Amino acid sequence: MHNTHETLGDIIKAAQQKAGITNEELAAKVGVSERYIYRIENEGKKPSFDVLYKLIRELSIAPDSIFYPEKKEKDAEMESFVRMLYHCDERSMQIIQATAKAALDSQSK
Repeated sequence: MHNTHETLGDIIKAAQQKAGITNEELAAKVGVSERYIYRIENEGKKPSFDVLYKLIRELSIAPDSIFYPEKKEKDAEMESFVRMLYHCDERSMQIIQATAKAALDSQSK
């Protein structure tokens, strides 16, 4: 997903696109201006810890992709998936569990 040549802005932009939200929506959720998001993504602006924390949580970014980019991509993807699960309601969790069980049951033994 991420390589060592990507900037923080690239990582955030990719996660935002994957989440399917606009700069306006992201800015509102994080509590900053659209211009601030733009500057992070395109001008190399370094956000405060508080804003970075909110961006990581809101976009389900694996912190290791930012702080330890050399870590295996598969590990980072699994951690991101687990973080997304924490945002699911009970019904969504039941659907995910049933889907995972069906996928495991369908694997050849």
